[in-house]
Amino acid sequence: MRTENRPVYMIGVASELCGVHPQTLRQYERLGLVTPSRVGAKNRLYSEADIARVRKIQRLTQELGVNLAGVEIILRMLDDMDETRNEMERQFEEFRREAEERIQNLLAASNLPIRKDETLLPQRSFIWRKPEI
Repeated sequence: MRTENRPVYMIGVASELCGVHPQTLRQYERLGLVTPSRVGAKNRLYSEADIARVRKIQRLTQELGVNLAGVEIILRMLDDMDETRNEMERQFEEFRREAEERIQNLLAASNLPIRKDETLLPQRSFIWRKPEI
């Protein structure tokens, strides 16, 4: 499990890290804005990703004046964008590998002098940045 997704913080610690009351975290959970892990029936454990998400909610509500219904929509859209980006990157890498393999097969049958120590297609050079919220 990636470190940022590992549940480690009890609700009291998480609320201190986020600067909110524990009841606020419970409300966010009831609304489906944050989904902490559960240990047993009562104990919630928050990860670094959960903490970052709560901070994002706080910024949207306090600094930008978005209500919780709007926050839900914004977070859903951001999550969808992340999923789409991940899928596009996966498909692009698959396409690049297939193209590289096809080129290698074509060149194997030719007499062209080709460097064997590097790929024929360029690697991805763009960096996608998440919008800061």
